[in-house]
Amino acid sequence: MSRKISSRIVKLGCLAAVVAGLSACNTVERLAEVGATPDLRPIENPVREAGYEPVTLPMPKPDRVSYEPNSLWRLGAKAFFKDQRASRIGDILTVNIEISDSGSLTNTTERTRTHDDDNDLINLLGFEDHLDLFLPEAVNPNSLVDINSSQVTKGDGSVDRTETISLTVAALITQILPNGNMIIRGRQEMQVNFEVRELWITGVVRPEDISSGNIVSWDKIAEARAAYGGRGTLSDLQQPRYGTQILDILYPF
Repeated sequence: MSRKISSRIVKLGCLAAVVAGLSACNTVERLAEVGATPDLRPIENPVREAGYEPVTLPMPKPDRVSYEPNSLWRLGAKAFFKDQRASRIGDILTVNIEISDSGSLTNTTERTRTHDDDNDLINLLGFEDHLDLFLPEAVNPNSLVDINSSQVTKGDGSVDRTETISLTVAALITQILPNGNMIIRGRQEMQVNFEVRELWITGVVRPEDISSGNIVSWDKIAEARAAYGGRGTLSDLQQPRYGTQILDILYPF
């Protein structure tokens, strides 16, 4: 047995021992919780948690602070009568996605075609009697070509579709275009057991389409792109294995 094979066996043995140890610890913890309510985690400083990384998002350029003489207010500061709707990079607005769409389409196509063609060659400068010299058998000039064809095509198709989606997501302004329109982008993730549900949306919004409650509806978003799905155990079970997908693509029949 070579050293490489021995090393691999040792590594596999160590890995199996670690997995078995973790499984045993999990079993002991679950047995200890029998008949007891799950304990809540204590309040901790999230910045000190392992794996914490600060968030970096698009932010507007800092405003230059200026004060007017004999004024109690500073330019750019929040005031009682200032519009609180999202208008700058980094501001947050709410997107309501309300889709109730249905469509029904039925097509029927039927076509019939019959073709009959009969050609002869009676007079060809006297050479019609010598066609048997060029063809393997005797040729009758009165029925030189006889073609019959018949074609029937019939097709039926129908589409019946109904979609109902009702979602709410908070989006962030990531860019302001030269004409004043704003690019928004929002994403939410929700973990339930071993499944993560994801909601993602992006598009272009006009400032005047944002309501006084800082809300914009789905039908006011241009170039809207939205996705709602998940990843995890359930989503993985609903997908065929990679080998099956490859065979479906390569298999010619």
